[in-house]
Amino acid sequence: MPTSFKRVLLKLSGEALMGEESYGIHKATLDGIVDEIAQVVANGTEVAIVIGGGNIFRGVALGSTGMDRATADYMGMIATVMNALALQDAIRQKGLEARVQSALRIDQVVEPYIRPKAIRYLEEKMVVIFAAGTGNPFFTTDTAAALRGAEVGAEIVLKATKVDGVYSADPAKDPSATRYASLTFDEAIAQNLKVMDATAFALCRDQRLPIRVLSVFKPGALLAAVRGEQEGTLVHI
Repeated sequence: MPTSFKRVLLKLSGEALMGEESYGIHKATLDGIVDEIAQVVANGTEVAIVIGGGNIFRGVALGSTGMDRATADYMGMIATVMNALALQDAIRQKGLEARVQSALRIDQVVEPYIRPKAIRYLEEKMVVIFAAGTGNPFFTTDTAAALRGAEVGAEIVLKATKVDGVYSADPAKDPSATRYASLTFDEAIAQNLKVMDATAFALCRDQRLPIRVLSVFKPGALLAAVRGEQEGTLVHI
C-alpha cells in the first residue's frame, strides 16, 4: 500500500448523517464528517464520494412491505440526491469546492454523471459527490461505490460506517467478537463476513480495488486511512 493515496472513493451511508437522530440530517454530525473530508483534501488527496439515502428513505424496507421494489429504489435514489446536495453545501461552507453528479437526470438541480468531467473535477482538486446510486433499481449504493471507484481510477474504497472495522461477529451482540486488521477477499467470503453487498464485493475483487472499513465517527480515522496507516480493516487481494 502507498504511504498516501492520490485518489480515493469514500462510501458514506445515509444513516451516518443522522447522528443520534432517528431520521434526517443532523447538522453537527454532517459538519464533523466534512471536517474529516477537509483534512483529506488538505493532505493533497483527491476525494470522490458515494452517498446513501437510508436516513431519508429505505427502498428495500418499503419494497418488502408491499411497494413495488423498482419504485421504492428510485425513491431511494432521489433521497441520495438530497443528501448529496446537503453534503455539497456543507463542504462549500468549509471553503472547499464540490460538485454533485447524479446517475438520474435532474438537470435543474445537479449535473448528470459524466465520467470525463468527474475525473477532471478530481484533478482540479474538487470533491466530487456521486448521487442516485448506479441509476438502476436493484443495485445498492455499495455497488455504486465499487463501480464509480473503478471508473474514476480510485486506488481504494473507504467504507465509513458506524463501527471501526470488520469483526468476526456483531460486536453489539457478541462481546467476544474480534476486529480484523486485514483480510483477503477470499477469506471474507469464506467466513461470510458482510463487508459490502455481494455485487459490490465481487466488483472490487475483480478490479483489484482494495476496501478499507473504518468508523465515520472516529476523529482522524479517515486521514489515517488515506495515509496508508493501519486504521479499521483492510480487505485486499
